[in-house]
Amino acid sequence: MKQGSRQRLNTVILASGSKARAALLRKAGVKFTVLPASIDEVSIKEMMSLEGRTVAETAQTLADLKAETISKLEKSAFVIGSDQMLECSGSWLSKPSTISIARDQLMLLRGQSHHLVSAVSVALGGQTVWRYCSNSRLKMRHFSDKFLESYLASQKTETSDSVGGYKLEGMGVQLFSEIEGAYFDILGLPLIALLEFLREKGVLVE
Repeated sequence: MKQGSRQRLNTVILASGSKARAALLRKAGVKFTVLPASIDEVSIKEMMSLEGRTVAETAQTLADLKAETISKLEKSAFVIGSDQMLECSGSWLSKPSTISIARDQLMLLRGQSHHLVSAVSVALGGQTVWRYCSNSRLKMRHFSDKFLESYLASQKTETSDSVGGYKLEGMGVQLFSEIEGAYFDILGLPLIALLEFLREKGVLVE
C-alpha cells in the first residue's frame, strides 16, 4: 500500500457536533475532523420505544446510523458515531431544551438511581465495523430546592448540553451520592475501548 493511501485510510472523522466528545478525543491525542451526521433522532427513539427496544439497543442504533451516514460519504475514513441516553424507572430522558425542562428532569431524578447508556460505533466503507456500549448507574442525592436553583443559575444554557441536565466534570458532580461507571463513559464517549480499537487498526501508535 502506498504511503499516501495508508494516510488516507487512517483518516478519522467524528460524526457528531458534540463539543464534549471532540474535547475528549483531542485531549487523548487523536487527530480527527468533525462532520456531524444529520438523522431524525426523535423519530427513531419514538419508533424503537414503541417496538419495545431497550435503551441500549436504541443508543447503539443511533450511534451506528450516525457513523454509517457519514461513512457513505467518506468511505476511506474511520467514522466515529456516538450516542448517550438516560433511563430512569422506565422513562427515557433527552437533553433538556430549556432551564425549566432541566429543572423538571432533575427533580424527577432527585433521590433516584438512573442508568446512563453510552454507545459508540465506528464505520468504514459505509458499514459499521465496530461497536461498544457501556451502562453506568448513578444515584442522585436528596439535594435541596435551594441547591437546585443555585445549580441551575450557575449552569445557565449548559444544562442543554447533556441528557439529564448535568455534567459530571463540573458542578453537576455535587448532585450525586453514588456513581458506578467509567468516567469517560459517563461523559458520553467510551474512550478507553475506542482508543484500543483505533490502535488495533493502526490509526494510533501501539
